[in-house]
Amino acid sequence: MGNQNLHKAKDAKNDEFYTTYEDIKKELANYAKYFKGKVIYCNCDDHNGIGLGTPKSNFLKYLADNFEAFKIKKVIATHYEKDKDSSTMYILDKDNTGNGITCLEDIIEIPMKGNGDFRSEECVKLLQQADIVITNPPFSLFREYVAQLMKYKKKFLIIGNMNAITYKEIFPLIKENRLWFGYGFNCSMIFKTKYRNTLEANRKYVISKGYNPDENYIKTPAVCWYTNLETSKRNEVINTGKKYYGFEKTYPKYDNYDAINVDKVSDIPMDYDGVMGVPITFVDKYNPEQFEILGCADYTGRYGSDELGVKRIGEKWLKKYREQGGRGHYTANMTSLVYYSNQGGAQPTFKRILIKRKK
Repeated sequence: MGNQNLHKAKDAKNDEFYTTYEDIKKELANYAKYFKGKVIYCNCDDHNGIGLGTPKSNFLKYLADNFEAFKIKKVIATHYEKDKDSSTMYILDKDNTGNGITCLEDIIEIPMKGNGDFRSEECVKLLQQADIVITNPPFSLFREYVAQLMKYKKKFLIIGNMNAITYKEIFPLIKENRLWFGYGFNCSMIFKTKYRNTLEANRKYVISKGYNPDENYIKTPAVCWYTNLETSKRNEVINTGKKYYGFEKTYPKYDNYDAINVDKVSDIPMDYDGVMGVPITFVDKYNPEQFEILGCADYTGRYGSDELGVKRIGEKWLKKYREQGGRGHYTANMTSLVYYSNQGGAQPTFKRILIKRKK
């Protein structure tokens, strides 16, 4: 249900997926020290508008609830009005009610000249004023959205689908340590959407989390928080306790590249200094002081397989794969990393990140 809804949203360029207060609280509480004295901009906020005193945006509500505790300087929120020529900006920066605290009731509304598109000149000017951007951007525009953050060198904490790891515009940023992952990685999150939740398993999950599926709440899998704010995760050293030497058969070498295959992050051998091909979920455990990311190899070759020296699959391996009943889209000219199992079977990999342990 979740993935189906994401595809519908992408096809329709309709990204109305609203984040719950609980998921926002769970992640943002980890970054409180970064918010002190900062201007925070939510530039892809709730498109329905917020309404003074009763905001529909849970991002704005959470930041307002913790404005004084986090010692935030200012919060700005804008949203895209799809069918209107103008939108509204929401500002929280001081006690406007005179009750002695700066909170939800102190949000002021300011008419905008444009419709609130994050790419508009008006919103870009607001972006340039901000220290940190926090929001759930349109999944269908994720590449463009991140490119804008990079252009203006902004700190950010945003939500995206895990598949974005493999985008040719995003992966190099991970490799270059310009973007990484927050505390929520590859998790199932509850979003409020415009779509009816009709899948029974999805409905049960939503109910188990305290939400009503009849109010268009859905479970969406494989969701990540992307950020360039430092996290304690990036300092954690991977120590699986696994060894390569003495257990070489556990780690077959690729037929078309000088590296060993590792099927699980938890199986990374600690005594191997050569190149290893690991699943894309490795990025959640990536410590740049412990490992170097060399690149990514998949069947398309668009992530630099040729530059890495990954050879084409070739007819020999492909013939063996077909003889043993292997199916799929593989052709001899593809650059997926492939190997032969201990039993001699031809084994493909869909996508592997190539890493090397730093000495």
